[in-house]
Amino acid sequence: MTNDWETIIGLEIHAQLSTDSKIFCGCSTRFGDAPNENTCPVCLGLPGALPVLNKRAIELGARAALALGLHINNQSIFARKNYFYPDLPKGYQISQYDQPFSANGELEIMTAERDNAGHPLEWRPMKIKITRLHLEEDAGKNLHEGLPDVDRYSYIDLNRAGTPLAEIVTEPEFRSSWQAYDYVNHVRRALQWVGASEADMEKGNLRCEANVSVRRIGDKTLGTKVELKNLNSVRFMQRAIEYEVTRQIGV
Repeated sequence: MTNDWETIIGLEIHAQLSTDSKIFCGCSTRFGDAPNENTCPVCLGLPGALPVLNKRAIELGARAALALGLHINNQSIFARKNYFYPDLPKGYQISQYDQPFSANGELEIMTAERDNAGHPLEWRPMKIKITRLHLEEDAGKNLHEGLPDVDRYSYIDLNRAGTPLAEIVTEPEFRSSWQAYDYVNHVRRALQWVGASEADMEKGNLRCEANVSVRRIGDKTLGTKVELKNLNSVRFMQRAIEYEVTRQIGV
């Protein structure tokens, strides 16, 4: 039955830019410090605190955009993405929407399907259209284990709140989980090579989200997509996509 279906995948990558301080304040971005040590009125969202844009974040965002074949726009505008959750003390995330930092990129990668043992079969070039790379701030982190009374309480660490991110969004270009796997690995290496991001997934420097849908072969309209969120391993992403494809075809 799988041969009757086509998989459609679009990817979003959130890469932490390698700055010493946050995107709108002077707090440190060091990994592993004590909870809530690196915070101030700006990243805590206190009334009257005003953000000031980090020049280094712009420079590294430009490196990332150029490394991925994107056009840097002459003007970009920050917007408020409103949602209510404890990891977002302001009640909104400073991000970009209709006028992003960069857009309209194209990247060529090498990709291959794998056999049952995970060995590549035949490497082929593939061109990927990248919709945009925009800049934004990260949220904090909710903690649900390893602390007292976790059955009654959740804890919050806001050290990550305000960390500079580059969000890289593709068109729905991928037709297999292995194409998505090879693309994310290519982007990781590119960001590391130009010094824009450490792209260390174990530290949360790079996270990916996959938008997955299926449609019958020959259909022109896209199916209903499901977004797989905050995947912190490229291999886990590949497996999650395979699972979701099987689930959607079964439905």
